[in-house]
Amino acid sequence: MSGLPPYASTGQKVWYYTFRVICGLIFFFLIAPILVIIPLSFNAEDFFTFTPEMLRFDPAGYSLKHYEDFFTNSNWQQALWNSVTIAPMATLFSVSFGTLAAIGLSQPHVPFRRAIMAILISPMIVPLIISAAGMFFFYSRVGLQGTYWGVVLAHAALGIPFVIITVTATLVGFDRSLTRAAANMGADPVTTFFRVQMPLILPGVISGGLFAFITSFDEVVVVLFVGSAGQKTLPWQMFTGLREQISPTILAVATLLVAISVVLLATLEILRRRSERLRGMSPG
Repeated sequence: MSGLPPYASTGQKVWYYTFRVICGLIFFFLIAPILVIIPLSFNAEDFFTFTPEMLRFDPAGYSLKHYEDFFTNSNWQQALWNSVTIAPMATLFSVSFGTLAAIGLSQPHVPFRRAIMAILISPMIVPLIISAAGMFFFYSRVGLQGTYWGVVLAHAALGIPFVIITVTATLVGFDRSLTRAAANMGADPVTTFFRVQMPLILPGVISGGLFAFITSFDEVVVVLFVGSAGQKTLPWQMFTGLREQISPTILAVATLLVAISVVLLATLEILRRRSERLRGMSPG
């Protein structure tokens, strides 16, 4: 009963434990599909179901052959290479434009700040299929449809809202007297940004960049519209595998993506706590 005061009533105690049971059930509902996929990725057979050997925990029912297929199959490796080359570049554009937009919109003298903010974060609100169709028609007119840079710019547009939101949240606790002091000491705006402002908002910038990277690395709808066969990314290859040939290698790839997402989310949590400490919102 460490979370309850000693004078808590019976109703408060019942709600205390009921609330935690409800949260546990919701968490299980969200995590259950992942808990099913991970063991299936080690299936020794080419099935999407648990075999009797797996249910008996017989070592003969488990294998790493699907992971081996992922690392040796040329189609999967090409898709991985495309994702690895597209996502970082899209993240770089998202972080650059998103950070500048967030800093600009944080200035009180900027007119129509709310309207501009709503437009910039609209890719998070508008259904993805609509954004993908719009990008397809626009990029086909300007010659970017089916090109590497077309996919990069499309993914960057999807990642910019995440950077704007995280950097804007970091700027809420930013002490603007620091920039005024730097200006009084003779520092130009660029020096002030990189030497004073950037170190303090860096956790928010990195967090937004990680969100943008995950968005680009996992995105499939836009790349289906904007990309070509030469830009077939890892999610696109997984979608093709589900539609044309049911390959359990998809489960192995999904498990690897889950592991990467867990590592990135853990990094985000570390950066969030560091940002709070820098802003004095939590004890060191």
